Amino acid sequence: MTLSAHSLIDVKIAVVCPYSLGFPGGVQSQVVGLSEAMRAQGHEVELLAPCDDLKPPYEMICLGPSLRLHANGSVAPTGLRPTTLVNLRRELRGNNFDIVHLHEPLAPGPSLVTLATVDKPIVGTFHRQGVSVPYLAFGRIMSPLARRLALRVAVSVEAASTAKKLIGGEFRVLGNGVDVARFSNSPAWPKQKQTVLFLGRHEARKGLVVLLEAVQLIKSDVEVWIAGDGPQSPELHRRYAKLDNVAWLGRLSDAEVASRLRAADVYVASSLYGESFGVVLLEAMAAKCAIVASDIPGYKEVARDGVEAVLTEPGSSVALAKAIDNVLSDDTLRRQLVSNGLERAEKFSVETLAKTYIQAFEECIG
Repeated sequence: MTLSAHSLIDVKIAVVCPYSLGFPGGVQSQVVGLSEAMRAQGHEVELLAPCDDLKPPYEMICLGPSLRLHANGSVAPTGLRPTTLVNLRRELRGNNFDIVHLHEPLAPGPSLVTLATVDKPIVGTFHRQGVSVPYLAFGRIMSPLARRLALRVAVSVEAASTAKKLIGGEFRVLGNGVDVARFSNSPAWPKQKQTVLFLGRHEARKGLVVLLEAVQLIKSDVEVWIAGDGPQSPELHRRYAKLDNVAWLGRLSDAEVASRLRAADVYVASSLYGESFGVVLLEAMAAKCAIVASDIPGYKEVARDGVEAVLTEPGSSVALAKAIDNVLSDDTLRRQLVSNGLERAEKFSVETLAKTYIQAFEECIG
């Protein structure tokens, strides 16, 4: 049976996220963005996720608090608490969902409950890049349940490769999406001079220390905005307290993130590894901000060196400082990066991605 483009308006879609929406993250932003885009297109969507103390500005079913789990060089706020898992099972059983969209099917806790509980088609989207020992062990345990997935989707070739090592099978690579209008139309944050922006968790794999070392080598008169927090924050604050052109912003609201991106001249993504897909690069492109990023696989799937970004050797503060200086001092280069970046972001619009997922749901239900 082939379903019409409007048939899913009367179908109930459950979106399950194993990570708390009370914490910022690439998976969380995609979950919310996709859910909202599908709703805007007239589809009935229930978003199920842990939320901690968050009072979200969007409709969702809060499953309860999360438990912070160290994984892949980061800290994942995962819904592992018993009350959260019980609430998820109750929601999945108590609502007559026609299809379930499960993000990170190999994440512990909510993914296991979903795969073991739901008897309707499940579409799994894999975000993670890189296999750690715990992830490998849990993935092998989950492998039999993963056969329940009606469709396996990955956000990048790297993410597909990672998942395939654990559970095998075929994957459809659909990428991530960005709300282009929200970032393009955001009012720019006030500033006094050229500005470089870093957004991200303050942990080793994000490479913030590489940027802070590069700041001391940059020749341009520039202010550096450092947003976010994390386990490295206290140490980095102490070590680089004498950098008077660095502003530590802490965790920002979504509105301020968009506004800061619109204002910044250069967005720096200095991650060292572990990025399956550079969502934040798309956000910077949509905000018309030039990008300097590490030359790592996850970023290269989004931005091409010299076209949408300047890519530098991971971990090299010297190369990073030189690239930032080049972009700040060369107006022609900066305008070219911004123009190409905006065009690239529009190809990854979340509205288009939502339509692609709806078509995939139709296939599975049919």
